[in-house]
Amino acid sequence: MLRIGMLTSGGDCQALNAAMRGVAKALYEQAKDVEIYGFEDGYKGLIYGNYRKLSPEEFSGILTEGGTILGTSRQPFKLMRVPDENGLDKVEAMKKNYRKLKLECLVILGGNGTHKTANLLREEGLNIITLPKTIDNDIWGTDMTFGFQSAADIAAHAFDCIHTTAASHGRVFIVEVMGHKAGWLTLHAGIAGGADIILVPEIPYDVDKVVQAIEKRDKAGKRFTILAVAEGAISKEDAACSKKDREKKKKDSKYPSVSYELADQILKETGKEVRITVPGHMQRGGSPCPYDRVLATRLGSAAADLILKQQYGNMVGIVNGRIEPVPLKKAAGKLKMIDPDSSIIRETKAVGISFGD
Repeated sequence: MLRIGMLTSGGDCQALNAAMRGVAKALYEQAKDVEIYGFEDGYKGLIYGNYRKLSPEEFSGILTEGGTILGTSRQPFKLMRVPDENGLDKVEAMKKNYRKLKLECLVILGGNGTHKTANLLREEGLNIITLPKTIDNDIWGTDMTFGFQSAADIAAHAFDCIHTTAASHGRVFIVEVMGHKAGWLTLHAGIAGGADIILVPEIPYDVDKVVQAIEKRDKAGKRFTILAVAEGAISKEDAACSKKDREKKKKDSKYPSVSYELADQILKETGKEVRITVPGHMQRGGSPCPYDRVLATRLGSAAADLILKQQYGNMVGIVNGRIEPVPLKKAAGKLKMIDPDSSIIRETKAVGISFGD
């Protein structure tokens, strides 16, 4: 009997269900006796023993469903070694529940924080396989994460909608895109959506350069300007400050996010009306796009193959276009950021898009 545990942790995204389906269907197809146990609400379920045995029927009809049939929650890695309010040792509790069910392997779907905890469990002696999910596309060791393309499609559609109203009124529009500390989603959605200015965390911006880009469009007879601004975008002035000073400024700021501060600066410098659109959690919701359905299915199937071969301690990633196992100890705790000198940045600048630098 092959007994597998499965959980989804951290923020949700599209194709989590598709990935779990890929794992399950491949195992059911290739192994004789398989039992899959789903832990509810991420690591919380593993800690407190909230799980259920999943039937093969539960993996049918979920390829196109967003969200996760297991539920999810955030359990910060930095608190994993800190006992809960009742003094429970979380790590020991997770190990206990893993062994109680006599699991051969635990399949974990998640982002960066999730992978750090997954690697911790690997170091504690558990058999772990992970799958890289996040709309941020910032997991080290894989070219692509599932959820990213679906979110990029949604964000790009927001830019498409903004174009018509921006052109009608002759305004400056800021669309704030998710992505945490990385700018991948903003970059791709901004290019696809025809943004005139793209501001990402990896390239600190100069407000004067942003204003110059807007004025350049004015002189060219353009009625509007659209900015794609990452939620983690940062000015050159703030980038030069210490992390402590940046956190203090953010805490004391009257602005809910960088987009609102930038909008105020643009208004003062140009006198132009500025409107802000924040697609927010729409970018994480809805059905996965066809690309993500295919990607998640392939990654899930590859995860099943690693389980059957007992090649534990790996994340299933895409490396140079190929599905490959990536050692979890190498992938965990690292962020994949945009290289400011990369070809995609050079190519984007070549068509006239400003990065405010």
